[in-house]
Amino acid sequence: MKRRTFLKLTTIAAAGAMLSTSALAAALPEKKTMEVLGQKIAYVDEGEGRPVVFLHGNPASSYLWRDIIPHVSGNHRVIAPDMIGMGDSDKPPLENTYADSVDYMFAFLDRLDLHDAVLVIHDWGSGIGWQYARTNPNRISAIAFMEAMTPPFIPFESLETLGETGEFLGAVKTPGVGEEMIMTQNVLIDQFMRFGSPNGQLSDEVIAEYNRYYQTPESRKILLDWVREIPIGGQPADVHDAAVANNTWILESDIPKLMFHVDPGAIIPMAQAEWLQDNLKNLETVFLGKGGHFIQEDYPDEVGQALADWLSRN
Repeated sequence: MKRRTFLKLTTIAAAGAMLSTSALAAALPEKKTMEVLGQKIAYVDEGEGRPVVFLHGNPASSYLWRDIIPHVSGNHRVIAPDMIGMGDSDKPPLENTYADSVDYMFAFLDRLDLHDAVLVIHDWGSGIGWQYARTNPNRISAIAFMEAMTPPFIPFESLETLGETGEFLGAVKTPGVGEEMIMTQNVLIDQFMRFGSPNGQLSDEVIAEYNRYYQTPESRKILLDWVREIPIGGQPADVHDAAVANNTWILESDIPKLMFHVDPGAIIPMAQAEWLQDNLKNLETVFLGKGGHFIQEDYPDEVGQALADWLSRN
């Protein structure tokens, strides 16, 4: 079954204004910690019922889901971890950012011993989430995704095919230049996150929370490493191979899926969303309107309400 849902927005903030606050906005619940592979993973765990696991990406933390969680936690057990090296989780040096993060997150999820669980995934959390669902079919029964790694867009064929985005990624992957951009200038949080939505900029308070974990240039190395892990032209080979395997599974699987998308978005632009609508099995889609990469900041209530409704039917 494919169903397309359009949420009509009554107001859209003018560019340059602050994004509005969620109607259910609340402080993120106090986090627990779990020791995994010798390191502590910090995570939210509240509510009871069918587990719903929220996986963030770069350069975020579980804070990204703060205004969506209240829509779901009344009827479900909500789990939202901070990736290893991010948020309040421990920050060991990682030899291979993607592979090591997979190891830590898989071990964390296995320790929870989840069954009939739902994944809600975004950015690099989607790469890890798709792989976990693909390799643990007995644990995951549905997936909601937004601005996620999906076929045929990722892995990228080459920098040249990406236009201005390719120029940015090429610069970040250049030794010395990437360090200046991501570690010294902090462009991912102070520019990309803060000003990345056509609906307005994030507030000082919100940006301060995202920056809380990255007070020095050295602490931002993992943000740089994640960008350099983006698979382009077959490299890094392990990430490329994982993305290809995930894509094959995404296209073949009939697991219930829910896609949120916006215009123009970043890694799921409108043309990509339409392709996914035509090619994925058992997919419902929700188009939210104007937005950037961090849909959770643009439309927390709309995402939360639609997610809760979809969970009641799947």
